[in-house]
Amino acid sequence: MLDGLEYVLEDPPSDAVREAIGAVPREEFVAEAPYANRTGEQGGTVVLAPGTVARLHDALDARPDDDVLVVGAGVGYTAAVLAEIVGANHVHAIDIARAMVYEARANLSAAGYDAVLVDRGDGARGLPAYAPFDRVLVEAAAVEPPRALVDQLVPDGRLVMPLGRGPKQTLAAVEPDDSGGYEVVDERGRVTLRPLLVEGEQADAPVRNRTAREDAEFAQQGYFARTGWEHEWIDWDDRLEGTDR
Repeated sequence: MLDGLEYVLEDPPSDAVREAIGAVPREEFVAEAPYANRTGEQGGTVVLAPGTVARLHDALDARPDDDVLVVGAGVGYTAAVLAEIVGANHVHAIDIARAMVYEARANLSAAGYDAVLVDRGDGARGLPAYAPFDRVLVEAAAVEPPRALVDQLVPDGRLVMPLGRGPKQTLAAVEPDDSGGYEVVDERGRVTLRPLLVEGEQADAPVRNRTAREDAEFAQQGYFARTGWEHEWIDWDDRLEGTDR
């Protein structure tokens, strides 16, 4: 796999990133062909190819003891690589899908990275309870970085994510500027990642359909027959007999 990185990347990964990827037992996170340099899918989420993981980490440029937030924990592999660089207790990861939170926790524990914190949350809101962060890595695309994530960086911090829509995404590194916004400080070429989900868009989101809610309320109040959705038969001739029609 490591030799393959040299082949698929235009620029070889830094020594720190190469060593971290080599140290993480990828088979604990990826069941099928774990060391193939290709993107896969597991547990309903995309598992990034090692080459893409290397590009993300090189752009992030994390250092030992940096506090890092990973948005989009997935199966936990990216967080594990970061744990090798900054230390497991400095890595915080969140995912909007509760099932992936459990998966990432189990995988990280099996691989020996129990100290990584994985929690469920809306990635666009970050993890304010543990902010500020030296680095933020977002494994999903957006037109621009969510303001909350930029605000949770230290003054000289860095956020890395794909910026753009659809196939027109560019892997970018941004840093806070003096005006309270951000500036793009590095671009690392094209990538194609899924868009960043917000609360209510994930597969295991709570039911928010108004009709479903009202159906349940009506059923409880007796608007529908107890036998199902069929309305009780009403004989209007009997009802209207003896009345002015």
